[in-house]
Amino acid sequence: MFAMDHVTPKRIAAGIATTAASFVLLGTIAALWDNPVFVRMTPAGGWEIAILAAMSVAAGVYVAIRRPFCSVKGAGAGGILAFLGVACPVCNKILLLVFGGELLLAWFEPLRIYLAAAGTLLVGGFALRELHMIRRRAPAGSAK
Repeated sequence: MFAMDHVTPKRIAAGIATTAASFVLLGTIAALWDNPVFVRMTPAGGWEIAILAAMSVAAGVYVAIRRPFCSVKGAGAGGILAFLGVACPVCNKILLLVFGGELLLAWFEPLRIYLAAAGTLLVGGFALRELHMIRRRAPAGSAK
């Protein structure tokens, strides 16, 4: 397809590790499954795990293909948005302190899926951007 000389087995392993770590750690912190460390105050819908899985895969792909010295701010911001979307709004002490429980449940709770989807799309978009940049920099004879 196009040259990805910098995507080494080590980078692929880092991408797979990022995918697994993102899914397990963020899902545990968000208490999407029962665990002895965190307890969720609002029930998790069925979409949280699917969005978390999609965001984790996008983050893993981004880590595996990103160019050295490129900016990770946009992908990082997408990861934060996706995490805020899948996490329990009442469990987030900062959001609870700033907005209060009633406002979070009335206004933020219905918008969480959109926030999570936007964050996931942002991470995926930056992964696609990296692929596009790699393709643009590939020598003419490397396309198959």
